[in-house]
Amino acid sequence: MKISPERLAQLSRMEEARRQTQRQLDMIDRQIIRRMTALIPQLGRKRSGYRRGKPPDPSAFLERYRWNLAAITAARQPEIDALSRKLARQDTAIEMLRARCAPESRHARDDPERTHRTDECRSLADCRPRRRHGAVA
Repeated sequence: MKISPERLAQLSRMEEARRQTQRQLDMIDRQIIRRMTALIPQLGRKRSGYRRGKPPDPSAFLERYRWNLAAITAARQPEIDALSRKLARQDTAIEMLRARCAPESRHARDDPERTHRTDECRSLADCRPRRRHGAVA
């Protein structure tokens, strides 16, 4: 079964739309990383030093980092969720279109007898090893 050019064009458009959505998600991730990278010097300045013989808490920086990361991510979370849902819908639609376009090819992969050219040989056993149809010796 041959796929029509319209279906191929539709599949190509759907895959491009999916790539665009993925790029948007990646851009949001890069923006969050960029903002966190800019905040690191400010987070490290809050050192308390030694007070009454007590050393500074090394986990305090990590706590401040995590808190700021959660705050920045929470601000963008609705956008991230919407794009993630859109990406999931696009993946499902692409898979459904592929399944509709090529049901014969799926069966052919599962059953080597179907892919075998019956007009040249009567069965798979009649073919010489390493000399399949279309293969160059």
